[in-house]
Amino acid sequence: MTTTRIASLSHLRQGGFFYEVRKLKGFHHKDLLGMGQLSVEDIELILDTAESLKEISHRDIKKVPTLRGKSIINFFYEPSTRTRTSFEVAAKRLSADTLSLSASTSSMVKGETLIDTARNLQAMNPDVIVLRHSSSGAPHLLASVMEAGVINAGDGINEHPTQALLDMFTIREKKGRIRGLEIAIIGDIAHSRVARSNIIGLTKMGAQVTVSGPPTMIPMDIESMGVKVEYDPKKAVEGKDVVMVLRIQLERQSKLLFPTLREYAQFFGLNKAIVERANKDVIVMHPGPMNRGVEIDSPVADGPYSVILDQVANGVAIRMAILYLLIGGAKSDHVD
Repeated sequence: MTTTRIASLSHLRQGGFFYEVRKLKGFHHKDLLGMGQLSVEDIELILDTAESLKEISHRDIKKVPTLRGKSIINFFYEPSTRTRTSFEVAAKRLSADTLSLSASTSSMVKGETLIDTARNLQAMNPDVIVLRHSSSGAPHLLASVMEAGVINAGDGINEHPTQALLDMFTIREKKGRIRGLEIAIIGDIAHSRVARSNIIGLTKMGAQVTVSGPPTMIPMDIESMGVKVEYDPKKAVEGKDVVMVLRIQLERQSKLLFPTLREYAQFFGLNKAIVERANKDVIVMHPGPMNRGVEIDSPVADGPYSVILDQVANGVAIRMAILYLLIGGAKSDHVD
């Protein structure tokens, strides 16, 4: 945790202070497209801001006027429960106006291009567009033609930066730090945007990351990202502080990369016996949605090691922090 916590952050819980994080700490991004664009200081600022904003969710009145008058469009071309709902809740708790669109209700079903859709949305003068798309790079394309900020809520197999940030926030909350931790990521690494964003973020913050899964689901050049590879999940979790499980991305695979789901569960599913090879205070994470009995057993998902529901709760705080840091509020805005 950064040692330069500012008064407006530390006193947010007490209320009555300007929340001018961007100017005091220098968050100068128009968009959030990937973890690579963020410095260590950027990540620490996002996590610190989320830590303070999380308190709002425990109040009787779960709303502050910080983003009053700002408008946010959630544009999701792929199904989503956690991410979409989390962004909607985050925006509303900051008093922003929100509009949610899906591919089925947009003009893209009539043949309109993403660029033309973006230009029409820009004409409505939103402050931020949150985009999830099946094509890698779609948020980058949108950001190149938009004056509004763009947040990548998942693009194909490329990245999912807000998921990685909420995962890091949860890890820091439970472990007190990220640097020096031993973390295992098990599952379909090759097709997981969550894996890619977490690897970039966690290694940047000083964690030691090991990936595990079937050889057909591990990219050949993955070690160039600064991670270790261990195909045996039993060995992969040994001595680990954190075990992160990923689902099989069947919708992104051009062909079946393992014989059956039953065989995957037998050899790579996280069960109690495997978890007990990790450190005694290990935490188990999953970005969802879970396929119980495949990549993770119910006794593990619902057991004492699991912080999966904490991840969901922390997603709101992280996305509140990102929305605030990207578009900010007026100087006269208070958070009490």
